[in-house]
Amino acid sequence: MSRVLRAGAIMAAGTLVSRVTGFLRTAVLAAAIGTAALGDAYNVAYTIPLILFDLLIGGVLSSVIVPMIVRAQRNDPDGGRAYEQRLMTLAILALTAVAVLAVALAPQIVDLYTDDWTGPKREAAVTLARFILPQIAFFGIGALAGAILNTRDRFAAPMWAPVLNNLVMIAVGLLYLVVSDAGSAVEEVTRSDLALLGLGTTAGIVVQCLALVISLHRVGFRFRPRFDLRNAGLGEMGRTATWTFAYVGISQASFWVTTKLATGAGDMAPGAGNAAYSYAWQLFQLPYGIIAVSVITAMLPRMSRSVADGQYDMVREEFSSGVRLVSSVIVPSGLLLMVLGPALTVIIFGHGNMTTQDAIYIGNVLQVFGLALVPFSVFQLLLRVFYSFGDTRTPALIALANAAVSAGLSLLAYLTLPAEYIVMGLAFSFTVTYIAGGTITWMLASRRVGGLDGRRVAASLTRMYVAAIPTAALALAVLWAVETFAGLTLLSSLIILVAGGGLGGLLYLAISHRMRIPEIRSIVGLVAGRLGRG
Repeated sequence: MSRVLRAGAIMAAGTLVSRVTGFLRTAVLAAAIGTAALGDAYNVAYTIPLILFDLLIGGVLSSVIVPMIVRAQRNDPDGGRAYEQRLMTLAILALTAVAVLAVALAPQIVDLYTDDWTGPKREAAVTLARFILPQIAFFGIGALAGAILNTRDRFAAPMWAPVLNNLVMIAVGLLYLVVSDAGSAVEEVTRSDLALLGLGTTAGIVVQCLALVISLHRVGFRFRPRFDLRNAGLGEMGRTATWTFAYVGISQASFWVTTKLATGAGDMAPGAGNAAYSYAWQLFQLPYGIIAVSVITAMLPRMSRSVADGQYDMVREEFSSGVRLVSSVIVPSGLLLMVLGPALTVIIFGHGNMTTQDAIYIGNVLQVFGLALVPFSVFQLLLRVFYSFGDTRTPALIALANAAVSAGLSLLAYLTLPAEYIVMGLAFSFTVTYIAGGTITWMLASRRVGGLDGRRVAASLTRMYVAAIPTAALALAVLWAVETFAGLTLLSSLIILVAGGGLGGLLYLAISHRMRIPEIRSIVGLVAGRLGRG
């Protein structure tokens, strides 16, 4: 627990700042371009490089490349340095070629993810995509640099680098608000406006990539192009990654269905489409990104080493500690999102070209996503058990089942719900999918390592929910009282968050301390110790 906690704390601090500045970035962009046609066009163009990155390298990094780098560092006479250089050479060549090809095919790619868009809306999406798609190469190079840093137990830079990207994007959004006369009107937006948004988005990723490369250089990595790629283990990587590509492809097919349905809903009910879904998803990722991603990043190299040494009991303990530590934060976070979602989104999005009702709608979607926070986070932790064994086949088959459930439920929501409720239905479909998928994945992973300390984890989760329910009740009481007398405005939302969220968080800490929940006591002890030394 202490090792995971220390590593997680380092990363969580950086991720917290990253997510907070990400909040500001999202708020500024939403104020600048809204959630109607231009907002939908930007979010589709912004999402495409992320999708292509996941398809090409994102999933392979955690499931294949990190374990292979760890093995090379342990077994190669040079500590894996030549192997790392070959991987970096391959990434630069392959991803640059993909970025060039993607820019050329931007119209076709946009059409793939939209629902019969025409006119200014499609033109804006295509133009933005051409400006944004080159970042695929920088995404990949930066991600590989971050993976190499993680295998050397250097976790800070990968968590802090996104802050630079967010700061660049905040500046871009503010500049757009100042210089553009179009606002959120897609019919009036100029090519210069789109260039500012698109090239500014790419510039943020370039800065993030450079920060990671510089950090890698500082820990002793020296890049030298190596074209003896046959020695990069491409055959083994290809065999292992086949199932990873299948997993990512299936997941992205499911995401494609969701995006198509969300954009279709936005055409029927402006403001209740893909942009609203995307903004709610980004906020949903905040607690998961701060704690779960930090713990996952620290867990995987250690679990891979334990598997290599045949120490399955250490894999079990690492996983159990990680789940309990993550749950101590995401259990109350999920409940608070379900209660305070609209108050949070009014503060973040209720400005500029966004109306209060648009912001409240995003909050309603966020409330539904709050249900998914615990099952989604646990599911992601479970996948790392398989990846530590080099097993990418099982996650791919699980993804296939998840995709079938998600697509079926999403289509049902699209066909049966009123247009303004479709995006909420998509979020609920996501929740049901990960509850079912997490249950199946737990059983399969438990068989792999001879148990996952399930009784201990279940007991801890039960105690955390018992401690968190009064927190949610307090937040709900504050929400009801303030909204009854003042409605949901910027000021009242701030009061609700400070009183409901702040006091609720303190109540959770107090009850957890009283119940002697060890994970919370460990976190509080670590923070107190660091403050004392400061």
